[in-house]
Amino acid sequence: MTDYDLVVRSRRAVTPEGERPVAVAVRGERVEALYGYADPLDAAEDIDLRDLPLLPGLVDTHVHVNEPGRTHWEGFASATRAAAAGGVTTIVDMPLNSVPPTVSVEALEVKLRAARGQCHVDVGFWGGAVPGNLKELRPLHERGVRGFKCFLSPSGVEEFPPLGTAELRAVLAEVAGFDGLVVVHAEDPELLAEPGGPTYREFLESRPGAAERSAVARVVALAAETGARVHILHVSSAECLGVLEAAQADGVAVTAETCPHYLTLEAEQVPEGGTAYKCCPPIRSRANRELLWEGLAKGVLSCVVSDHSPSPADLKVPDFAAAWGGVASLQLGLSAVWTEAARRGHGLADVVRWMSANPAAMARIPGKGAIRPGYDADLVAFDPDADNPVDAARLHHRNPVTPYHGRVLKGVVLTTWLRGRPVDGEPHGRLILGEQ
Repeated sequence: MTDYDLVVRSRRAVTPEGERPVAVAVRGERVEALYGYADPLDAAEDIDLRDLPLLPGLVDTHVHVNEPGRTHWEGFASATRAAAAGGVTTIVDMPLNSVPPTVSVEALEVKLRAARGQCHVDVGFWGGAVPGNLKELRPLHERGVRGFKCFLSPSGVEEFPPLGTAELRAVLAEVAGFDGLVVVHAEDPELLAEPGGPTYREFLESRPGAAERSAVARVVALAAETGARVHILHVSSAECLGVLEAAQADGVAVTAETCPHYLTLEAEQVPEGGTAYKCCPPIRSRANRELLWEGLAKGVLSCVVSDHSPSPADLKVPDFAAAWGGVASLQLGLSAVWTEAARRGHGLADVVRWMSANPAAMARIPGKGAIRPGYDADLVAFDPDADNPVDAARLHHRNPVTPYHGRVLKGVVLTTWLRGRPVDGEPHGRLILGEQ
């Protein structure tokens, strides 16, 4: 009998103690122990990565899978294949744009039936908070959703309407009663407008940074009033950082995320007609992007997740006023963020904190986010120096639409292990509900 099922060795394993030489010993689905890199161990399989880094699997808590109902946009099989190819071993699915949206236990059960047997990585679920479903929140929490997504402005789909201020206050008070989490798309509808024309400049002007800052200030004030835990989704405007930093210093239970496209792309480089870049809130200026990096380095922004929101190519036309808003990047987030992080002097341990440990902690997903004894053996062999030219047609996303097409990113995922098994085409992902 061998002692371990799998040993993976790396001189550059990223652990909670930092980057160091380690032999990761796996028994069954979990990390059993960490040893010295060269320690002799008895294992059924012993893999030596030498100087290639070994990362914990990434945790992407902001993914629109869209199945059922809009499976021609994306689905569990295609989304989770893309995730694994990008080093992501856990995703959390948003309650829209699927039909029905996940706003009741019955709707969640429909989604669970659609997901079972298709997932190449582990999948958790957000519930939705919409007008009229306040009584559904506790049952959804008890069924095992990670928290509740809401909008303060129109979501883009009629079946998931936004909350007004009084409705948001009621949701926060209800969710605070069972120590749940509310995650918020924070844009103030009073400060948004229809684009004045078809260009990117006109679209950007229609969704100013002030709309984000105003909405974040409202959420923070209501969180302080109700004692609720809140998380601000996809911060694109640096105008939000001061509000968030002050609230965090005052002890308000608020965290915030940004996304790879806000950290890597810039409004000045959006090409004419390049509607693959359209998302809400929008990609802003180069100067704004640098301030987001500063907020991330300071910890005001703690998570970097994809907001993978794909659609068929025929919804990305004819112009920025009419096209569907959403960036498809689930497979590319690690390489995109690493490309820009390395240029700014950040290391792989920083990227792992932003893209694995912190999202897992925010969504309270047990056993994820670190190479640590007792945790799931979710591991990623990553070559940080390899060029990664992006061809949209070769991605695993269902539709070949991404603003990264034609770019050469840095860093390639070589192997992804989910709970000790390589992700190799046979789906063995689990559905994560509650504390399991």
